[in-house]
Amino acid sequence: MAVDGKWNIVIKTPMGDQNGVLTLKQEGDALTGSMDGASGNAPIENGKVEGEKLSWQAKVTTPMPITLEFEGTIDGDAISGNVKLGAFGTSTFSGTAA
Repeated sequence: MAVDGKWNIVIKTPMGDQNGVLTLKQEGDALTGSMDGASGNAPIENGKVEGEKLSWQAKVTTPMPITLEFEGTIDGDAISGNVKLGAFGTSTFSGTAA
């Protein structure tokens, strides 16, 4: 599973689809990087790689402060999974290698 690189992602939210660019770097079982989108730049926190699964958090402040919690997998040039939207429940995200 090739994790490192940029990913064009779409997060399904109650306010509509949110597009962004996810930059990931794997070092052992640690996952680092950042997420860029309409809400600005958010560093990845608490990133982990466990087998085929990835997980991380990103704190955004626009349009409101919220911590997004991602869990997903990479399959070739595709990334997808679930994202907890704080008090707004759970949704999905998907994307492709940039």
